[in-house]
Amino acid sequence: MHSAPRPSRWAIATILTIGILSVSTAAIFIRLALQAADSSGLGVSLVLAAARMSIASLIVAPAWRQGGDRPLEPSAMRYSIAAGLFLAIHFAAWITSLSYTSIAASTALVTTNPVWVALLSWRWFHEIPSRLTIVGIATALVGSIVISLGDGGNSTASLNPLLGNGLALVGSWAVSLYFLLGREAQQRGLPIGRHAVLTYSFAALTLLPLPPLVGASYGGFSPAVYGYVALMALFPQAIGHTSLNWSVRWVSPTLVTLTILAEPVGSAVLGYLVFRENPGGVVLLGALVVLLGVAIAVWGSRVSTRTIPE
Repeated sequence: MHSAPRPSRWAIATILTIGILSVSTAAIFIRLALQAADSSGLGVSLVLAAARMSIASLIVAPAWRQGGDRPLEPSAMRYSIAAGLFLAIHFAAWITSLSYTSIAASTALVTTNPVWVALLSWRWFHEIPSRLTIVGIATALVGSIVISLGDGGNSTASLNPLLGNGLALVGSWAVSLYFLLGREAQQRGLPIGRHAVLTYSFAALTLLPLPPLVGASYGGFSPAVYGYVALMALFPQAIGHTSLNWSVRWVSPTLVTLTILAEPVGSAVLGYLVFRENPGGVVLLGALVVLLGVAIAVWGSRVSTRTIPE
């Protein structure tokens, strides 16, 4: 198995920060695309998801050269392809959720994945987080719940909050498996470039046939819609997700997903600036609690991860 040299802490922190900032733009571009399409619901959401992944797979395609002629480990490729399946489920559920609930509520719930990742890592990788990390997870999740509850009546976009919030939660479960499968693929020797190509391409192939099945078409939208889709593919996907997938190769998946809890804060701020979605005092309080929880968990991650004996 090929073992790459471990990057410095500053390099990991920098790339992880770039990833968080990039994925924070996703909900904004999705909402702008939905507005430009003057439509919402399952059909147009699947179109946006499939188009995003198709363009992203083309953007990262040159990265397939990473690793040269080194043979690929079949098991690593299988994990990468499985990650693509769950990425497709994630986007189909989460992008649809933004048609029914607000940006702050949707992103708060879709980023509850630290709990699922921590539980799966405990079971899968035998990793037990430190007590401070557990406290951080609990604190950040309380903040996410406060954001979700406090945002329920503030946005005119909340057409069916119960459905939208449920879809966001499904998206959270799927993306948790996506990150863990991606980590396993890389630890089995698959370079991040090739992992991104395989995962994004398989997600695109999974999503592309779905819109016609629900009566939606890829044509007939304004140029603005396609422009926003291209921005989704470039920033939150090609830059954001690839940065996060690279980070999860080197640090605990629980820590990476915990830092993603800062995404609803950034998305809520952008939502106010772009759409004038007033988050309100309760949501702002929840955002502060989220950031406090992330800070506690990051500090707790400095304690060596304990491992269950095999």
